[in-house]
This record gives sequence, structure tokens and C-alpha cells, in this order.
Amino acid sequence: MRRLSLTAWIFIAMVLGVAVGAIFPEVGKADWMAALSNVFLRLIKSIIAPLIFATLVYGIAGTGSVKTMGRIGLKAIVYFEVLTTIALFLGLGAVNLIRPGEGMTLERAPTETGLVKTTPTLSGTLEHTFPASVIDAMARGDVLQIVVFAFLFGAACAAIGAKSAAVVEVCKSLSEVMFRYTKYVMYLAPIGVGAAMAHTIGSKGIGVLLGLGKLILTLYGALFIFIFVVLGAVALIARVPLKPFFRAAREPFIIAFSTASSEAALPLALENLELMGVPKHIVAFVLPTGYSFNLDGSTLYLSLASVFVAQAAGVHMPLSQQLLMMLTLMLTSKGVAAVPRASLVILAGTLASFGLPISGVALILGADALMDMARTSVNLLGNCMATVVVARWEGVKFDQDAPTLVEAES
Repeated sequence: MRRLSLTAWIFIAMVLGVAVGAIFPEVGKADWMAALSNVFLRLIKSIIAPLIFATLVYGIAGTGSVKTMGRIGLKAIVYFEVLTTIALFLGLGAVNLIRPGEGMTLERAPTETGLVKTTPTLSGTLEHTFPASVIDAMARGDVLQIVVFAFLFGAACAAIGAKSAAVVEVCKSLSEVMFRYTKYVMYLAPIGVGAAMAHTIGSKGIGVLLGLGKLILTLYGALFIFIFVVLGAVALIARVPLKPFFRAAREPFIIAFSTASSEAALPLALENLELMGVPKHIVAFVLPTGYSFNLDGSTLYLSLASVFVAQAAGVHMPLSQQLLMMLTLMLTSKGVAAVPRASLVILAGTLASFGLPISGVALILGADALMDMARTSVNLLGNCMATVVVARWEGVKFDQDAPTLVEAES
């Protein structure tokens, strides 16, 4: 019998947790069940600061200066920022229109009740963005301040060139260590999911699942619109040949969806796009860079999930505060690792920064496996589209009958 994947175990744990909470509510409401869930959440929170710092510094310094990235790099960065911004606002619009968290009763833990912030002023927000001490920002889990420091630190490393090689290498090693650390923490995900679902259902009743169902449907609907409306419009504007692109992206898309890891689809996507006719130097730069800077599915999910938690907790967030959250997510989403469920790390940090209950992560985690497959495959598709669009901007012409890797091997 083939060994079950982590995603399969999470599904099983989710179902068992719902069953325990519905059939044995007293067990679900027990303190030890909540403690199991909180242990997993504490481990998730411990990843935030080192992972964001290491990945952003290495990502900026490792690619060199903007001048060395040249024309292709500038075009790619502009494209990434425009598309991720559209994805963020699409998620924000969907969650405010559908309001999937409305009617739920997610409560703050006692340690979180003091975190509620008033609507920030522009001057206060600007002052708060820059850290007086990065150590203090990391201790408090202030994601925005960590990101600002990491961007400036990475730019400084890139500016002094070879003298910063040792520092950049340390950040590279730290990011790899944190990826492995995240992997170890995710081994506990089935326990955290099962306990969280059992405690949620046992405490609040089976009706809480209706909100999660609405959240999943809202995400899938928003991603559907993003693919066919946004990416479709991009393809028409850039005159991307749809038939060769579909052949090139089809198999990597399926791999990303089934494994919930865009890393697993990267080798095939690289080869297929080259066979489609994208020059090797464009593929080699744009596609891997997009894995850090162009995660359309994850950024859309983050905006949707953050406001969902606010709705579930009964916290009214005015438009100004939602826009501030979008700005934070626009920056922090650049540090999302292309590994399963890494978006939860960024979500946890964002919730803490805006005074929203971190227990919302546990609630969402019960349905995250289904959402992770969708957003990861959209991440992969968006990066394939970005690579072809940059190639078109560089004047590359494509053959409508160009073979793909899958067809070439058949």
C-alpha cells in the first residue's frame, strides 16, 4: 500500500476532528485538545521572523543589483507587482462581497485581546513602518518592520558586492534550514488540524463548517476569475499564443495542484517553456524569480483569509485598515516559500500585526489542504504566463505548433 501523503493525513485528521467534535463535544471542548492545537500554532509563529528575513535578504542580494538584472529584470518586476496587486484586490473584493466569515463566533485568546488597534493615521503608519530595533520587531512578530529591514539590508548587501558574500551565504543557509524546519513543523499539522477542528466543532457546533465551505467556494471562485479574466486579458494584450502555452503549462499545473507544491512542477515547467520557444536566459531568470515575487494565488488567498478571520472574530475593519493590510501583504507575500502551506506563516504574522486572533489560522487550517492545491497551481500558472509575457516584450515570436516536453516524449 502506498504511503499516504501529508495532505491525505490532514484530510483524515480533519474528518476525524469534525467527527469527534460533533459526536463527543465534551472531548472536543477539553483544554488538552486546545493545547495540542496551540502547540502547533506556536511553532508556526516561531518560523515567521527568521524565514522572512533570510528569504528576502538572499532573494535581493542573490540576484545582484537592479542594474545587473537589466531590462529583463525591470520588466519582470513591474509585471510581478502589477499582477500581485490585482490578485490582492480581487481577493479583498471577493471576501467583502461574499463575507464568508460573517455569522461565525471566533474568539480571541486572553493574550490577544489587548492587541486590537485603532485605525492608524498616515503619519503614525509611516513612523511605525520603520523599526527602531529589528530584534524588537522580530520578538513582537511585526512582519512589516521585519520586511522593511530585510529589504534595506538585502539592498546594502547587493551594493557592496563580494564583501557581503559571507553574509548572503549565511542567509541562504538560514533560509534552507528554515524550509526544513517548516517541513518538520508541518509533520505535526495532522495533529494540529484534528485538535483544532475537534475543539472548534465541540465548542461552537457543526454549523461552523458552513463558514469554511463559503471560504473555500469564495477562494475557488476568485481564482477562477483571476485565471480567465485577469490572465486571459494579459494573454490577449501581450499576444501570448494560447495553444502552445496551454500545452506547455498543462502538465506542470496538474503536478502543482496534486502535490500542492510549485517546486515539484518547476523542472518540467522550465523545460516545457524552453521547448515552447522562450529563450533559455529568460526562462532561467523570470520563472525562478517569480517563485518569490509573483505568487498570485497565494497573495489573493492571503487578502481573502485575513479579512475572513476579521469577519469571523466580529472585528470591523474599515477600508483604510484593509488597504494598509493589503500593503503589508504586498510586501510579506514576497517572502512566501514555494512549499506546501507556507502561506500560513505569513497569515499568522499578518493577523498578529493587526490585532486579529491567531486562532483563526487553526480554523482555516482545517480546510487549508483544499485551498493550498488551488492557490499553488495558480502560482505556477501565473509564473509561466509571466515568463512568456516577458519573452513577448523582448520581441520573441512563437510557433503555434511548437512541441512541448510531454508531447515530445510521447
